[in-house]
Amino acid sequence: MKQVRARVRIEGRVQGVSFRYHTRDRARQLGLGGWVKNLADGAVAAVFEGDEPSVRTMLDWCRQGPAAARVDRVELALEDADGEFQSFEIVF
Repeated sequence: MKQVRARVRIEGRVQGVSFRYHTRDRARQLGLGGWVKNLADGAVAAVFEGDEPSVRTMLDWCRQGPAAARVDRVELALEDADGEFQSFEIVF
């Protein structure tokens, strides 16, 4: 199965609503590697790496986020995966 990497920037009410923790848990459930972090401007950035269907499922989730979040915009860049990420972590 094709492995892909997605770099995303998520804007809206995405800080202070446990977005990073929910993202980490969902990514781990899907078996993805990568990271998620808050940005100084109030957005959240993340990298997801894994099989293409799982990454696409994660991206669909990011467009909604957890219940307390409001996602206004998702910027996305798809790349070829290189196996760099073996786990999914929150970066501070």
